[in-house]
Amino acid sequence: MNQRPGLYVVHSEDKGRGVFTSHDIPAGELIEICPVITIPKAEVPIIHKTVIHDYYFLWGEDMEEAALALGFGSLYNHAVDPNANFILDMENMTIDIVSIADIAAGSEITINYHGEPGDDTPLWF
Repeated sequence: MNQRPGLYVVHSEDKGRGVFTSHDIPAGELIEICPVITIPKAEVPIIHKTVIHDYYFLWGEDMEEAALALGFGSLYNHAVDPNANFILDMENMTIDIVSIADIAAGSEITINYHGEPGDDTPLWF
């Protein structure tokens, strides 16, 4: 399984597109395994001048590289107190999305872009 059944992308109020579920998802469940395209450290400054800037994850041993998550991975919206979390699996070159709370059918699935639920550090946008 790379993606849990029932995931879909629609417009999320005030956030652009977002990932939603048509099925209940209990806490602790794998939602999606997203393969990544890695961006070498030397090329990261280039993506800051493109639309990709708002869709990449920090990557690499020193977090100086970047990764673009495929599947729905780069479309999950931010929440300070999200209902999901992301796990960087550098060995398998994936970003895994896992529920950290029960998610009701029809709800948006959110992650904290800073990597830690509750981290309210201001975002770059």
